[in-house]
Amino acid sequence: MVRLHLHLLSDSTGETLENIAKAALAQYDDVETVRHFWPMVRTEAHLDRILQEIAQNPGLVIFTLVNPQTRRALESRCHALGLPMVAPLDPVNDALSGLLGQQAKARPGRQHVLDAAYFARVDAIQFTIAHDDGIAWEEWEEADIVLAGVSRSSKTPTSIYLANRGYKTANIPVVVESPPPPLLYQLKNPLVVGLTTSADRLIAIRRNRLLSLNQTPETDYVNQDAVAREIAFARRMFADNGWPVIDVTRRSIEETAAAIISLCNERRGGAVSPRD
Repeated sequence: MVRLHLHLLSDSTGETLENIAKAALAQYDDVETVRHFWPMVRTEAHLDRILQEIAQNPGLVIFTLVNPQTRRALESRCHALGLPMVAPLDPVNDALSGLLGQQAKARPGRQHVLDAAYFARVDAIQFTIAHDDGIAWEEWEEADIVLAGVSRSSKTPTSIYLANRGYKTANIPVVVESPPPPLLYQLKNPLVVGLTTSADRLIAIRRNRLLSLNQTPETDYVNQDAVAREIAFARRMFADNGWPVIDVTRRSIEETAAAIISLCNERRGGAVSPRD
């Protein structure tokens, strides 16, 4: 097991750095990572305090600092300490500058400007929370996406992820004994997507759910034959209505959401939405 100190310095929220670090670290096994997260680094005095801890816990420094003076100070000190450092956005900015013929604006956190897209995302999150698990089905026509699937098929977390990407998302559980509202089959605006999974995975997730609630794990909810019938019922519903189906058995929430967004783009004729 390798132990790595990872220092993430940003002059904004640091969300971009966290995602980059997470994606990169996922490619390595047997690494114990100690993350030191330093957001909103905008003064040399703040940087000096951070550098003291970096010196005490040497490791890889990854940064997004747009202020030239602060950046030079960090680079100089890291060089003196012999520490590796990476500015992951530099290649992207260099390529864009060459193509666009202009220099990047040295303004921290410009991606978080409170513009129309930001408020649309907030609206999408509010809509999605208010339309979870079949609630307020009368308003589904206002959704961008409606997810259908049996219980514990990742509908809610996928909906929340899509909402954070700006998509108003509703979801409904497919229950054999309780048919969905007829409106589900009449929707025009939203893309309806069916989520399915393997019976074994579904039973394992449901059993853990029951145990966490201190409930008996021996019910039809986790019975192999009953679960198989549920999944088959849902698949028939999806097929009868011509809805696209995504098997989430081996997909992460992010991968499932990416596939759904791709379906949305195809439905619009290949155009990529500004919220993407």
